[in-house]
Amino acid sequence: MSNEPIEFYFDFNSPYGWVGANMIDNIAERYDRTTDWFPILLSEAFKISGAKPMTDTPLKGEYMANDAPRVCRYYGVKYVEPDIHPFSPTAASRAFYWVKDQDQGQAKGLAMALYTAALVNNEDISAPTSVAKIAAGVGIDQKEMIDALADPSVKQRLVDETNLAIKKGVFGSPYVIADGESFWGVDRFEILDEWLVTGGF
Repeated sequence: MSNEPIEFYFDFNSPYGWVGANMIDNIAERYDRTTDWFPILLSEAFKISGAKPMTDTPLKGEYMANDAPRVCRYYGVKYVEPDIHPFSPTAASRAFYWVKDQDQGQAKGLAMALYTAALVNNEDISAPTSVAKIAAGVGIDQKEMIDALADPSVKQRLVDETNLAIKKGVFGSPYVIADGESFWGVDRFEILDEWLVTGGF
């Protein structure tokens, strides 16, 4: 069995990505695997795929309004539809990568705190000041975070990571790549689990 990290891609707007974030590490641990998390800007992938946010799409938007809370209830994950949705995930995603370069575990903790703020507590995570305040709650210096979010290299990192994800075929959230095999959607996690058990089928 491979010991390569399982790649987990998500957008902070995505309630399905939120469910995936609550599950992916537990799945990996069952097989003595690690995970590597990558927040991306799905808006960039949509430019290529022609997709739009489900919340902005007739019929799909109405379906998602019912389905997202239902999926979260099914998996036991708290969820509240944000007042503004979709929102900009840019600052949150930049913050993640800046922290990840220093401490991947802390970056995952920040991701969960940001997701909780946005999709459970209905808080704004689009502004750098909001992101920095949430980061302080997981032990990250607010001023350092504000400075980092204005750093051109941090901004470029998110662009590069998003472009690399798209080159790998990532177009949705959550999206998992395990040993070269792609799985889109939290409803594919059961298949992912079986794939990891069997080594493929």
